[in-house]
Amino acid sequence: MSLIITGGAGFIGSKLARCFLEQGHHVLALDNLCRGQREYIETLPYQERLTFVQADASDAAALLEVCAQYHARHPVSALWHLAANSDIPAGIAEAAVDLRDTFMTTYAVLEAMKKLGIKKLAFASSSAVYGDHGPDVILREDMGPLLPISNYGAMKLASEALISAAAESFLAKAWIFRFPNVVGVPATHGVILDFIRKLKENPDRLEVLGNGTQQKAYLHVDELVEAMLFIAGRDNGKCSLYNIGPDDSGCRVADIASAVVKRVSPEAQILLGREGRGWVGDVPKFRYCVDKAASLGWKPRLSSLMAVSRAVEEIAKQEEIPSC
Repeated sequence: MSLIITGGAGFIGSKLARCFLEQGHHVLALDNLCRGQREYIETLPYQERLTFVQADASDAAALLEVCAQYHARHPVSALWHLAANSDIPAGIAEAAVDLRDTFMTTYAVLEAMKKLGIKKLAFASSSAVYGDHGPDVILREDMGPLLPISNYGAMKLASEALISAAAESFLAKAWIFRFPNVVGVPATHGVILDFIRKLKENPDRLEVLGNGTQQKAYLHVDELVEAMLFIAGRDNGKCSLYNIGPDDSGCRVADIASAVVKRVSPEAQILLGREGRGWVGDVPKFRYCVDKAASLGWKPRLSSLMAVSRAVEEIAKQEEIPSC
């Protein structure tokens, strides 16, 4: 079997590519290397079954050409679309970032799939599509209205709508996975990496955006990939939505800061901000309902706090910080 992964040299995409290669599949990994890195792909096993192309997935003509050439050699059974802007504040500052990198990549992917007759799509969506419903509302796949408060969330939601329409016309199957905050290595962005790099620059103090009470679900990347593959192998719906995450109330940013300081620079002072959110477009607190994934038989082994603790150690080693 052959598969295409957009964002294939990224944090999650490279992990997914590894799993497919280990299962014996051929993989085309596409990435513009904005966040992803060649080394994430070049260190994967079974290189003879891996093709990497540096390409912008928002360029519909270029994407079609690359996919068509690969599809002619290795008929593709499914496309896993993970390419998107992952910098939410950047998308708030300039809406064109998410229009191009989050929505137009989805448009281009669907156009290529339609022209090439590729019938199955798995899409990396986000909890950001829900918007801010407050800490007491548990986010369920069937709830509405969905009112995202960031351009990133808006373009993920628009992408979901485009996929839903495609499922009605030419897709045989679409899986839409709504991610929580995903942690682990190879880390390219995120709060843990930000904290560690701040402490490398100034070991005496750690400034935190917001007052530290922000509390969200965190999932380790290994369990995220496991969940997606598990669900895709068992769900039989035409266009299926799944929250993926832990069944807990999440982890506070203050607790993440404490864990990073303990590992990286134990004498550092943590300086909390005043606001209840980190930036415009940030949803400060949310909790997922993950009953739908559990009904298929999948549950994570790590809680939010356990996932964060594991990721702190992994990312500290990635950044070559010796244990204190």
